[in-house]
Amino acid sequence: MTAGERAKAKAEQVVGKTLRKAAHAAHKETLAAKGAALEARGMMRGAKENSKGVFKR
Repeated sequence: MTAGERAKAKAEQVVGKTLRKAAHAAHKETLAAKGAALEARGMMRGAKENSKGVFKR
């Protein structure tokens, strides 16, 4: 797993979580769903990179 891809995955998770929490506080459910989707995409990107690292060993 490259450091750049790891950072990108973590950044998507953090931004998604922040967006989701802020949208819930403002009662913007559509925006909260977009934040949750971004967070999930970051988690999947991280899982993909971890699996690539497992097969390289």
